[in-house]
Amino acid sequence: MPHTLRIIVAGLGNVNLNLLRILQSQRHILMDTYFLDIVVVAAIDSQGGALHADGLDIAELIAAKEAKQSVATTTHGKPGLDTLQALVHVKADALVEATPVNLVDGEPALSAVKTALTNGMHAILANKAPLALAYPAVAALSDMGGDFSKPKLRFSACVGGALPTINLGRRDLAGTVISSVEGVLNGTTQYILRTMEQGGSYAEALKEAQVRGLAETDPTLDVEGWDAANKLTIVANAVLNQPTNVRDFSVQGITHLTAQDLQAAVANGERIVLLCKAERQADGRYDLSVKPTALPLDHPLARMTGWEMGVVYHTDISGRASATSAERGPMPTAAAMLRDLIDVSR
Repeated sequence: MPHTLRIIVAGLGNVNLNLLRILQSQRHILMDTYFLDIVVVAAIDSQGGALHADGLDIAELIAAKEAKQSVATTTHGKPGLDTLQALVHVKADALVEATPVNLVDGEPALSAVKTALTNGMHAILANKAPLALAYPAVAALSDMGGDFSKPKLRFSACVGGALPTINLGRRDLAGTVISSVEGVLNGTTQYILRTMEQGGSYAEALKEAQVRGLAETDPTLDVEGWDAANKLTIVANAVLNQPTNVRDFSVQGITHLTAQDLQAAVANGERIVLLCKAERQADGRYDLSVKPTALPLDHPLARMTGWEMGVVYHTDISGRASATSAERGPMPTAAAMLRDLIDVSR
């Protein structure tokens, strides 16, 4: 018999809309391989929501968003419905949170995630703000705080889309001392830098990244380095066990770089990337930074194309472990959320 996982989908931008598509396309795999039936009991966008205890018609939700309409216009729609109200009015097993990132106070996602966990629901995040701003408080409400009887908190989609950054560091390198972490974790800046390096313009590269759903209409978080900094903050907390706030370290973006800078680096046997780095110090703490950095061309992160993100862990007993992913749109990030849904259902 399949196990039913009832979910509330908060935010219906590129990521969660693609998650809905994945729930359709992978339905038979989920049932046949994982004995899992994922039912969407509520969906929330910026204008309202829809909810039904027996499950919503996913095709109808997708059609509404593709028509540039709110899901509040669908059969079970409720104009003005927000996530906190949905958490009260419908029974669910997990909250899937992908509303816009708010680095001022993390809202409304932070309150929604805390409420879900407090009420015994799992939380799957693609929204980095609650973790970048309040990881200790959120983790303490979940299994990530060490009490495995509490609901599960998963956020692999927050740190490089489909790239298994968190799983690699937290699970696969368990028992090691991590001496350093290096990552290229923002796809927009990677694409822009590699395009400029080949002679393209900053404006052209940014526009293409926006068209493909890699960059937002306002790309400030990407190009000024704050999206990468959010991701490094999550790695510091979740993998390195170092309480860290996104405001705790210096961040430098790519807006000052020119095509000449990038081409000169290649001529010198290097490639400039927006590098997230955590370096273990003598006292056991990690020095964190996000800044454009020239790496030798044989470095794993320097060999990547404009569509790739990657992470490299250096450890005491497992040597060097690295992973890359090639992502040309938001679908792989949505796939990472499916990975987390399967995890919490077990």
